[in-house]
Amino acid sequence: CVLDTRGNETRITTASATHVSGEDPFLLAQDLLTASGAMEPSLSAYPFVGGLAGFFGYDLGRRIESLPDLLPKVDGFPDMRLGYYTWALVLNHSSQKGWLIFQSDCSQTLRTDIRKRLKLAPEESSDPGYRSEYLFSPSATRDEYFDAISKIKAYIRQGDCYQVNLAQRFQATYEGDEWFAYKRLSRRTDAPFSAFMQTDDYALVSLSPERFIEVTDGKVETKPIKGTRPRDADPEKDRQYAQLLKNSTKDRAENLMIVDLLRNDLSKACELGSVSVPKLFDIEGYSNVHHMVSTVQGKLAAGKHAVDLLEGSFPGGSITGAPKLRAMEIIEELEPHRRTAYCGSIAYVDCNGNMDSSILIRTLVCHDGNIYCWGGGGIVADSDADKEYSETLVKVSHLMEGLA
Repeated sequence: CVLDTRGNETRITTASATHVSGEDPFLLAQDLLTASGAMEPSLSAYPFVGGLAGFFGYDLGRRIESLPDLLPKVDGFPDMRLGYYTWALVLNHSSQKGWLIFQSDCSQTLRTDIRKRLKLAPEESSDPGYRSEYLFSPSATRDEYFDAISKIKAYIRQGDCYQVNLAQRFQATYEGDEWFAYKRLSRRTDAPFSAFMQTDDYALVSLSPERFIEVTDGKVETKPIKGTRPRDADPEKDRQYAQLLKNSTKDRAENLMIVDLLRNDLSKACELGSVSVPKLFDIEGYSNVHHMVSTVQGKLAAGKHAVDLLEGSFPGGSITGAPKLRAMEIIEELEPHRRTAYCGSIAYVDCNGNMDSSILIRTLVCHDGNIYCWGGGGIVADSDADKEYSETLVKVSHLMEGLA
């Protein structure tokens, strides 16, 4: 089964029929999981062996909040696409072991087909080549980006908001195989929430460092990122960058705003009093940047599901700003293009209600012969425009250079 949401309609396609629904797409997803029943207990040791998997685009937020409609829609690109799966190939890269797992309701025909395809799979082929036809070009000039920052600061002075996450988009035409692009980029980065998703019409190449929400046996965790410094090949300079981030009053203030926002979001579906912040302002190092990361935890309330939690927190506060609704209104006003999948989430939710999800930053969207990449950052009252602009480039330059 596939759920494909565009605007106010969700197309639900099974092997035997297709119908269209105007209902809440999150509710449709939860209904599908509920109808499927619980997963076999023996499969609980694996991270995902069946259920829903796919992406929730940033623009799906329009189904949750009433937002101005100022930017043109992107033809052919859905706001949400989820598949329901009754099997999985699970690989443990540390132990070099793999498991092919079928749920009881997986048909014998499908089992036979999957086994046949795996046996016939060719040996790993060489990279056939993947290149951008032209260098990535930004959607806005430096002056236009600075002007948007000035407008955000004016909104902050007026009391509209405390922080707005402003992004700029880069675009190039390309040729080649998106899967090899993902493999090439994944060798250049150590992002823990990397993901690849491909359909006939588009591909998502995500090298995300950020978890959105994880649910395991009712325990909830989110890890917002706010605060970035570059890495350096010189160990001492690299340590200094990390220490500067750790001591930055501005970055701590930004991070704390988003932690408070997410505490509020999680509380909508968590037990009263269960939401806590066990880690605040941790510094985590990745291949190209240092990030300031906090951890917010809670316990899912009785009668609530992981999908309820996702809907109540969507899109993630770390990529919108605070307060969330006003920040999203300002993003719609100041960014020249729809974000589509960017700043949404790739997620899986199994039939027992366990979930893991990413924030789709450091993510390339390949669609209709074009490849898009975004870099952004949180703008606050004392943001320095030069530094904010440079930060957007630091975050994604390794991706764009990796495909050039």
